[in-house]
Amino acid sequence: MKLKLPDSISVRDAIKLQETLGPQVSEESDLPAKINNLVGCDATYFNGITSAAATLVDYERLKLLKTSGVEESTRFPYIPGLLAFREAPSVLRAIRRLKPKSYVCLVDAHGVAHPRRFGLACFVGLALDKPTIGVAKNLLYGRIKKGTVVDGDGSTIAATLKLPESEKTIYVSVGHKISLKDAVRIVKYCLTPQGPVPIRLAHEEVTKRKCLLKKSNPAY
Repeated sequence: MKLKLPDSISVRDAIKLQETLGPQVSEESDLPAKINNLVGCDATYFNGITSAAATLVDYERLKLLKTSGVEESTRFPYIPGLLAFREAPSVLRAIRRLKPKSYVCLVDAHGVAHPRRFGLACFVGLALDKPTIGVAKNLLYGRIKKGTVVDGDGSTIAATLKLPESEKTIYVSVGHKISLKDAVRIVKYCLTPQGPVPIRLAHEEVTKRKCLLKKSNPAY
């Protein structure tokens, strides 16, 4: 679907937009007959600039095929639960520059494990109209119950996974067009001690880009 954030939006209107779009998220798998690639994305900030990176990874071999990135002015303040309005435009531009086909997208953020069931991974999934998974390092909403995260009604909104060779936990949730079961299966397939391969590589790329920004702005 064509989904674009306005250049400027109030906190109240951002919350209303999440509430409007949340019901459009599909938690049923609509995967390609053969997954050729995974896409990972991450973003960071420096001196009023958002730097986003995306990676294209061969699904079978888990090998990096291509990277892309963008830098642009940060448009929205950091407010827990409203990360999409800060990162989504940059992240989506980075992903689209890869021109990927037949892929599943992994986002370094929550999907439906969110107070309004519409985290950054949901926004990215709807905008791309592709199967999308949220993978977060910290719990935003809900409570842990026997390897899952449940909301106030007791509905399962995420799964918890331990990183290999580590006690650290990650939280896997549906972004769009995928079941939680399939999301967990795919994340497990590409999981390393530093996280899922596509997101780990995107993080490495965005860290390099941030270092270059700092070097070009020595006063900071």
